[in-house]
Amino acid sequence: MPQVKSNGITIEYESFGPADRETVLLIMGLGGQLTMWPVELCNELVARGYRAIRFDNRDVGLSTKFDAAGMPDMAAIFGALMAGKPATAPYSLDDMAKDAVGLLDALGIQKAHIVGASMGGMIAQLVAANHPERTLSLTSIMSSTGNPALPQAKPEAMEVLMSPAAPAGDIEAIVARGIKAWNTIGSPGYRTDEKTLREWVLRDATRSFYPVGIARQMAAIVANGDRREKLKKVKAPTVVLHGADDPLVPVEGGKDTAASIAGAELRIVPGMGHDFPIALVKTFADAITAAAKRAGAAKAAE
Repeated sequence: MPQVKSNGITIEYESFGPADRETVLLIMGLGGQLTMWPVELCNELVARGYRAIRFDNRDVGLSTKFDAAGMPDMAAIFGALMAGKPATAPYSLDDMAKDAVGLLDALGIQKAHIVGASMGGMIAQLVAANHPERTLSLTSIMSSTGNPALPQAKPEAMEVLMSPAAPAGDIEAIVARGIKAWNTIGSPGYRTDEKTLREWVLRDATRSFYPVGIARQMAAIVANGDRREKLKKVKAPTVVLHGADDPLVPVEGGKDTAASIAGAELRIVPGMGHDFPIALVKTFADAITAAAKRAGAAKAAE
């Protein structure tokens, strides 16, 4: 896959569809490599007339790793926030939003439909808020606002998220932990079979295994805090998609996101958890293209 320089780092990306179409930029969540965006979804977007680009965020996959930053001090970050002081992380979600915009710069794309899932939804929100001139539409999937009053993840979901990483090189332990995680946070109404889960986890583990990068991304999430004031700045047509049965980011996060963005459309999917079941590919594509079509209609009206 190709790489480009973006915001001072190297970004690994993959493009689907002709370059002369409107672009859908797909931003993945915590620790997720570009491979976690289903190829089936990318192909569905191409079939609907768009170009789709997925990429590795900093500190995961084959993009730049911030080795020199080391392990973040999460206790200090939480302590600062509890004391009402600014929290310091190795980098911020705003930096990651600049990475996404830098990728568009490197590819000569002036504007794009910005789509993000989970942490990627947070980054997508910041792209739309901080870089409105680059945003055609926004689709925020299984994400939230950072509002501290919202319900937290279910204990079993938080436990699997915070459990220690398997030892590097122990593929069976890595795969077992990955399957357990997806079975815990996945969609109860759209279960992915264990054979497929094993293939997905093995694919990603052999491509890149870098747990400390996930810790630094988590630090960026925590340090970012409440985004509701920033979300008031979002003017792009927005669709918020969330699973009714999401155990990691409860559905109230999606509701709060939609309530914080003027004119946002909220779509709640029964039986959907915190994953990308292939059975829901058209549901994801419908949300993305609904936002894109609203942007097209607004442009035509102008």
